[in-house]
Amino acid sequence: MALADLNQLRTFVVLYELRSVTAAAERLHVTQPTVSYTLRRLREKFGDELFRREGHDMVPTAKATALFAPLHEALAQIDQTVSDPDAFEPSGFSGELALGLTSIGEQTFLPPIMEALAREAASPHLQVARLDSDQVEDGLIRGSIDLAMTVSMIGSPRLWRTHVRAVEYVALSSGRHPLPETSPDMFEGRRFVRVSARGGHVFPLQVLTEHGLMGQVALTVEEYSTVPAVLEATDLVVLVPRHIAEVFSGWFGGLRFADLPWPAQSTPVSLYTRREASLGPAQRWFRSVVLDAVAAGEYRRGRAGQ
Repeated sequence: MALADLNQLRTFVVLYELRSVTAAAERLHVTQPTVSYTLRRLREKFGDELFRREGHDMVPTAKATALFAPLHEALAQIDQTVSDPDAFEPSGFSGELALGLTSIGEQTFLPPIMEALAREAASPHLQVARLDSDQVEDGLIRGSIDLAMTVSMIGSPRLWRTHVRAVEYVALSSGRHPLPETSPDMFEGRRFVRVSARGGHVFPLQVLTEHGLMGQVALTVEEYSTVPAVLEATDLVVLVPRHIAEVFSGWFGGLRFADLPWPAQSTPVSLYTRREASLGPAQRWFRSVVLDAVAAGEYRRGRAGQ
């Protein structure tokens, strides 16, 4: 394939990722007319419009979506083949990395991740993107995020996945309004906080529904960040993963948590990236750092999977 053809395909991949002619031109260090001209050539080559302008965005067609993954992986393999695998030096890395986390993921996983980066003597600009579970695959494939952590199970062949932490739910409340001993009627007369499941934490909603407790929900919020303060000021109860309850109880000494009377295991937290061939050296290194920083003992090295 001619170098000109490779440059055209690289323009296509960048345009798909950024959805903007202006942004693509900036990343590729070319002019906007150059990107527009290349897009015209690509449209002729593939016999498809590839991108339609909707407002400020260049929205890919079905043909473009089908082309993106194999072209992105092929270009990544070419880059990997011609680059020096030993050239990457973490201590000198200062580029940008994007990590997709839920609100409670930020609160629990960011401290050990930042500590691990400091130990590596690296100084990247880490951008944390708020994670919606139904946007994980698209964000990773487009490159708007480099890694993502979620309890959602995404069975896409386009992604690499490994479990990092088991998830067991508990009931968290104020010590001034303690829950009784664990039993099926321990929530009698108690009211609940329900948190949006858009980050993938669907287990609390399932429990509240299955055990007839939805009528006792007094407050529904979008994020977990304000929940500890609300619990300290009220007699409300929230269902959260045990590792989150431990963090919240450490921050707010008046909180207490109790085991649930029903099976409380949810899907584990998983770390996702693009497939191996599509990752750059910095992304592979970052994945390794994050995995070491957040994985529980039973999920450390040797348990990764496709």
